[in-house]
Amino acid sequence: MIKQVLISIVFGAAVLTVGILIGHFGITKSGSSSPSWVKDVAKDVDEDFVEKFMSTVDNIQIQENLRELTKVPHMATTAGDEETVNLMLKRWQDPSTGLDQAWREEYLVHLSFPDPKNPNKVTVVSPSDTVLHTAREKEKSYTPDQDDPEVVQPYAAYSPPGHPQGKLVYANQGKPGDYQKLNETVDLRGTIAITRYGGAGRAAKAINAAPYGVIGVLVYTDPLDINDGLMSDVNETYPHSWYMPPSGVERGSFNTHYGDMRTPYLAAKDETYRIPVEDITGIPPIPIQPIGFEDAYILICALGGEAAPSVWQGAFNCTYNFGGPGFTNTSAFNNSDVRLDIFNNNVLKNSSNVMGIIRGSVEPDRYVIYGNHRDSWVHGAIDPSSGTSVMLEITRVLGQMVKQGLWRPRRSIIFGSWGAEEFGLIGSAEYTEQYFAKLSERTIAYINVDIAVFANASLRASGMPSVQNVLFKAAKQVKAAGLDTSVYDNWIQYFNRTSPAHGIIPRVGYLTGAGSDYAAFVHYLGITSMDISYIYDRSKTKARIYPAYHTAYDTFDYASKYIDPGFVSHQAVARTAGNVLIRLADSLVLPLNCSDYAESLEDYLKTAVRLYEDKLQAKGISMEPLKRAVANFRSAATHLDQVILTSDLVNETPMTIRRINDQLMLLDRAFLDPLAFPDKYAYRHVIWASSSAGKQTFPGLADAYANAELTGQPRDWDKVHYHLSVLSQAIEGAANTLVDVI
Repeated sequence: MIKQVLISIVFGAAVLTVGILIGHFGITKSGSSSPSWVKDVAKDVDEDFVEKFMSTVDNIQIQENLRELTKVPHMATTAGDEETVNLMLKRWQDPSTGLDQAWREEYLVHLSFPDPKNPNKVTVVSPSDTVLHTAREKEKSYTPDQDDPEVVQPYAAYSPPGHPQGKLVYANQGKPGDYQKLNETVDLRGTIAITRYGGAGRAAKAINAAPYGVIGVLVYTDPLDINDGLMSDVNETYPHSWYMPPSGVERGSFNTHYGDMRTPYLAAKDETYRIPVEDITGIPPIPIQPIGFEDAYILICALGGEAAPSVWQGAFNCTYNFGGPGFTNTSAFNNSDVRLDIFNNNVLKNSSNVMGIIRGSVEPDRYVIYGNHRDSWVHGAIDPSSGTSVMLEITRVLGQMVKQGLWRPRRSIIFGSWGAEEFGLIGSAEYTEQYFAKLSERTIAYINVDIAVFANASLRASGMPSVQNVLFKAAKQVKAAGLDTSVYDNWIQYFNRTSPAHGIIPRVGYLTGAGSDYAAFVHYLGITSMDISYIYDRSKTKARIYPAYHTAYDTFDYASKYIDPGFVSHQAVARTAGNVLIRLADSLVLPLNCSDYAESLEDYLKTAVRLYEDKLQAKGISMEPLKRAVANFRSAATHLDQVILTSDLVNETPMTIRRINDQLMLLDRAFLDPLAFPDKYAYRHVIWASSSAGKQTFPGLADAYANAELTGQPRDWDKVHYHLSVLSQAIEGAANTLVDVI
């Protein structure tokens, strides 16, 4: 009996032990065989893949892209533009190197063109109506590119037609203060003003003139501002160097708002309501026409009247006078008028965006958008085809890796080839208006590479402060064009600042205006954005932009000889921008830094306190709420940084990662106020809106303060208080989005 009991106990123990062992190893085995999605959800950016991408980016491919893109002029909605649309679609739909999907988006938009049958003219006419001088209507040919019949005559898009005739005066840059000063000496009623580019926006040169009775405006590029004073095409300017030749004319869109003018805040589809043409604002009220500096030289050097101030003087070897008004009585133009004959016409035309996507594997409903406009004024080798050639190389490399099954991003990537940018950022603005809700809810960031290479000295980047970290990381991994150092180390030699947190670092600019297609993403949608390019050495030239800008000389020949021989700077931009793109698309936690944002807010606050606090205190307006808001933002940013740094993120639940990423993604949306700037179309971001005050601080506060000081009116000081409150509450609200969710 005892023996049977012992045998039963031993047998039972053995069975129990075997059961425990089977259970243990069975559970362990089962636990290790987790669903496949677990590994995908926890994946982070693959540094080996980043290196493979950068090593595959080919400068010769970029060169050939540019050669193909610049074969013909491709102004928006022309036959040349349609050729580039088809080229983009062909590349992005390629079965070996294309994207997951590509298509075109059409918008019916309001554009302005010269009349090819009645070219615009600028003439000097005598009292007997004899034409004494006619400005050149077509730029001088140096290569076959300038002889292409599709090269559009230089004109001011959105200038009204008309035939004003009057005495000429010189108004410097056409700023409000320039006309005010000129009007102190000259009766401007019935005059034609000649102005130089710079200082004020294109349209503003005419908008500022009209209240003084000016009836027409000419605009030219002074050699002092673009050519470092050089003027001769015999041996100094293109085709001998990168400088603008005497007949070169900068075309442009002469409007102040961005997006389609007749469908404000609505996508310009066929059936969309359109405001009447007469209700359009922000365009020249009087005719305006650009001319080359060879003609400006003839006109300005013949002007009579008093000498203009020294700061108004340019590169011509004569004194720039105000005008009598009109010409000096010793010139060949004595007592003559200047006449403008402008035949521009407005039309509704279909313009295309070309869109492409790579679908995300884990978070397909989160988007990283990379964009560049496609249209140009003429051949547009630098503006914008340098950017398009870079984008095509990035999509070729990434598309090929997707097709080969080597990679698929965590998040979806959207590529946009925007149409009609040169007419006022139209394609990108209409896209944001059409997909406002989706983009607002789902977009991580927007990367803009428009003019990829202005010249080949150094990287230049602008963006929200939160992108500084990822820009630096990418730049440290890319070799600088033609050097044995990194893009980062080269960048810091040209543009740098001292950061309290990081020491001496490259300077990242702010996107405070509407210079390219980032505008709608930043100001209208509040999407974290950046703009990346290579730039020239500003210690060696005073050129305000590359000299062939918007002229018939912006060609493949110009780009390959004088901007980036060998296309190694294009390659460096492609590697840097592509690196940033991959990190934003693949990182487990978004590589955005809120503490860097706090540092920028503190810089703005410091300037605001120094400039405004004493006067505001005297007016009974306290800056303490703004100080508290910035301090609270710093505290919240530090807290979120610590959460990210101290968490075992790979082993966190997917919802925890999603929550943190949403806090980072939506930060800039918290700074939007649709009522803050009623006079600034589509500007809603209270930190980065444009400003006319010229101060490195909060734009709404700076502009309101400048206006109140000018007028001294109590209601204008009330507006200062209002903007202070808007700003304080926006920053406080943004800080609250960074703390733990309640």
